Order: sequence, then C-alpha cells, then structure tokens
Amino acid sequence: MSEKSEEFLRVMLDFIPSSRNEYRKSIDDNEEVLETVIIEDVFMPEILKLLSEDANTKLLKRIFDYFEEVSNCEDNYLLNIFSVTVLEILGNDSTILGIAQKYMGPKTMQLQFQADIDLGRVK
Repeated sequence: MSEKSEEFLRVMLDFIPSSRNEYRKSIDDNEEVLETVIIEDVFMPEILKLLSEDANTKLLKRIFDYFEEVSNCEDNYLLNIFSVTVLEILGNDSTILGIAQKYMGPKTMQLQFQADIDLGRVK
C-alpha cells in the first residue's frame, strides 16, 4: 500500500466518520487492509447514498474536490485503485453518474470516462 493510498483511506474516514466501525471490521475480517474492498464495500455505498439523496451538497463538493486532487496526483498505484473502484462504481448507474458529474472536476470526469471506455461501456 502506498502512502497516498493510506492517506486516501484516512481522508475518506474523515469525510464519512460513520463508516469507521465497518472499516475496522473489514480489516479484522480480511486480517489486512485491502484498499479495494474497503473502498468498494465501506465508502462507496455511503457515497452512492449521498449522491442518490443529492442533499448534503457541501459534503459532496468536498469529497469530489478531493477526488479531483486524487485524479491529478502522480501516484499510479492510488490512481489505479481509484479508477477501478470509485470511478467504475460511479459509472454503474447512469442516474448516479449524472448527479456525480455535477460535482466532478475536469480530470475526475476524464478519468471516469476512461474507466467506462476500459470497461467497454463507451465506445
């Protein structure tokens, strides 16, 4: 795990402190920190819920501002994990993606589009 991916998990816990118990449970169950599992199973359901409600716009803006920062980082390990978890999951539902795009910065949007291409969702 890279320092940047550790930082990503810490920042996500700061954004979504209610996920702290589930985060710890994931580590206990897997006997290690599995970034993709934690992002997919702990953080993304909460982010998808926030997006579906589209009510806590300040928090969503802060999260997606951070996603834009991540999208512009030079840590290829974190970028790969971010793309195959966060961005691919956002593209699973066109309604959710449409809401998310209101908050995405240009680089995040570009990477999300590339994730859709990589999955064959866009030609």
